Amino acid sequence: MKDQLWVASGDGLSWFRRDGEGWTQIGRALAGSKLTCIDVSNAAVIVGGAEGVMRSLDRGATWQAADEGLSVRHTRWIALHPEVPGLVLLGTEPAAIFRSEDYGASWTNCPEIAVLRKAGRWFLPYSPESGCIRGLAIHGQRAYAAAEVGGALRSDDAGRTWKLTEGSEGKAKFEEPPAQHVHPDVHSILSHPASADFVYAPTGGGFYLSRDGGKSWELRYECYCRAVWVDPADPDHLILGPADNVDANGRIEQSRDGGLSWEAASTGLKVPWRRHMVERFTQVDGGLLAGLSNGEVIFADFDGLEWRPILEETPDVRAIAVSDQW
Repeated sequence: MKDQLWVASGDGLSWFRRDGEGWTQIGRALAGSKLTCIDVSNAAVIVGGAEGVMRSLDRGATWQAADEGLSVRHTRWIALHPEVPGLVLLGTEPAAIFRSEDYGASWTNCPEIAVLRKAGRWFLPYSPESGCIRGLAIHGQRAYAAAEVGGALRSDDAGRTWKLTEGSEGKAKFEEPPAQHVHPDVHSILSHPASADFVYAPTGGGFYLSRDGGKSWELRYECYCRAVWVDPADPDHLILGPADNVDANGRIEQSRDGGLSWEAASTGLKVPWRRHMVERFTQVDGGLLAGLSNGEVIFADFDGLEWRPILEETPDVRAIAVSDQW
């Protein structure tokens, strides 16, 4: 059962066990570290932040630096392959993608990202760095990456090599993209278990989806958004965290027809949130977690979808991963 939470925060890592209606903390590590991302697989836990990457291969009992070959240390996203032990993809700021086959003991840079970054003049509006990779999704040999501000990337060899999706220009601009193209300010990216060709991209210019592996994209919600959950059993059932602008009037909405229509899904919440929004969704058994941009976490059971705050003793939450109880 996926009911153990691994919570990366501005003050290290904590992990929790499902305990009835709540969660009980059962471990803590890396106090004082400002973490930004995490992923977990088998006994491996890998976390990243502005200063680099740490890993544990014994369920959090001991930790080691995992920076060999990592020429860019500011880590924004980590993705362990769900089916290939040891295979890890990592996204950084400035934008680069690194690949490991040994749970992060050593990393190989994917050099084509730097070429695309330079050609497209990728940037970040809040940082002097040249863009960042703030989302990665893996589906068999297929992988996708979200570049802010840059576009959507695709790999067909498990992250060894990368290219822009055909429906992504790769140019850092905030103008409306051409027809059937995704907005370049891509904040996260997901692939559906039913098909590697089903791709979902929340962006600074709206929520987009593709049914052909990124060759063409459809705008399904004109908004500012960073996070979407897609039902593993139904690729048309979506829960989105839209806002009117950056951290402005955030809320939660739901669609059951692939984004053609939307309805409020914010029961239990006082929305719109004037100065924050949903940053990421994370599914656990029976429910959904939403990490907010102000560092808070809320939870709703799928049965009723009524939200309530959780992990209130853990401030400044930046990322959450789930695992079976160990």
